[in-house]
Amino acid sequence: MIEIDRITKTYGTVNAVDAVSMTVETGSITVIVGTSGSGKTTLLRMINRLEEPTSGEVRINGKSTSSLKPHLLRRRIGYAIQGHGLFPHHTVARNIGAVPELLKWSRDKINARVDELLALFSMDPAEFRDRFPAELSGGQQQRVGVARALAPRPDLLLMDEPFGALDPIIRTRAQADLRQIQRKLGSTIMLVTHDMEEAISLGDHVAVMDAGKLVQYAPPAEIIARPATDFVANMVGDVERPLRLLSLISVSEIIEPGEAEGEAMPETASLRDALSACLWTGRDALPASRGGKVVGRVTLKAIRARAGAHA
Repeated sequence: MIEIDRITKTYGTVNAVDAVSMTVETGSITVIVGTSGSGKTTLLRMINRLEEPTSGEVRINGKSTSSLKPHLLRRRIGYAIQGHGLFPHHTVARNIGAVPELLKWSRDKINARVDELLALFSMDPAEFRDRFPAELSGGQQQRVGVARALAPRPDLLLMDEPFGALDPIIRTRAQADLRQIQRKLGSTIMLVTHDMEEAISLGDHVAVMDAGKLVQYAPPAEIIARPATDFVANMVGDVERPLRLLSLISVSEIIEPGEAEGEAMPETASLRDALSACLWTGRDALPASRGGKVVGRVTLKAIRARAGAHA
């Protein structure tokens, strides 16, 4: 568990981060979102003491981060940044194994961890471990950057705009990869972004910052349905709110008995996907499937009813 207790950072007379408090549960993804200058990156950097707080405290599993030397603290906290920050003259394997080597892991243990993470990121170890960053695509470089941050099995992984440099198609895939791997490893992740779409799709909780203050901290569905301030509502987008909420609800929630024509929608698909399919095909209903077998249907009327409830 990560406890942030009234943490503040002051530059001159300006509070870049102003008495922010939040609790991050173990094994969850918390996304910090806000416009430029809102204090989100400064908040992240105070957690691993790349910036020293003016006041307040951060506790990891009950222990204050101020009780540890900064370089020892950072070995317990993974850090991934936009553009990955890989060492260009080191191989993929050496990049991923950098922190375990500092921690004096055995060579066999490091090699096994490198291969484990490459396989987890769908990168064949035999093919990729001896490559250099310049020989990788942008998406592959980003994966290696995240793998390096995860290599020492950190208590916490901090990510600052990790997908900002990727094109939209690769970015969507990278987000899906991160979510899948986080679920497998049970990692605790705090991620900074300026993109509310990314925050909603990735976060178990979303922290919205404005002018150094935490203005709302809640699950994505609550952020969408009940924005705490006009600023949050503008970040979400009033017109897009119903669609954003539909992206968080699965088809399984509104399956009803009956038949329909067309390609079946898996029950795990989002209602936003189902709405898109209905509008694209001009159908009022679509078959719904579970494990490849049709189990009922999902109707345009039911989808719109769920969207309208939160409009």
